[in-house]
Amino acid sequence: MKVVHQRYVAHSEAHYAGNLVDGAFGLKLFGDAGTHLAITLDGHESLFAGYASVEFLAPVRGGDVVEAEARLAAKGRRSRTVDFELRIICRAVDDSGRAEVLTEPIVATRARGTAVVPADTATTSP
Repeated sequence: MKVVHQRYVAHSEAHYAGNLVDGAFGLKLFGDAGTHLAITLDGHESLFAGYASVEFLAPVRGGDVVEAEARLAAKGRRSRTVDFELRIICRAVDDSGRAEVLTEPIVATRARGTAVVPADTATTSP
């Protein structure tokens, strides 16, 4: 099971030279997508326990359009292992506001984390 969220990255999100957005921006989107996945799976927002790994693979810039995917990797009695991927699907061409839809998405960030649901809301079906 997976969920995908898409979002425009406003230029105001860029805080570094080269119009770069910090890595925490993508992790926040992972939180939103992970919560959506948890609600879909268990009917509860869950509590995020932590990341086992995070890889920053390509820069995200103001003017990009990204998609954050949360995919269930493993399901325990109360724990949910989730794989995340942030992809850039549109990129600004220049400072004029022009942008293009990318032929192939650029993978910007990958991560794996664990969420936990309360015992009274956990489901056992896959």
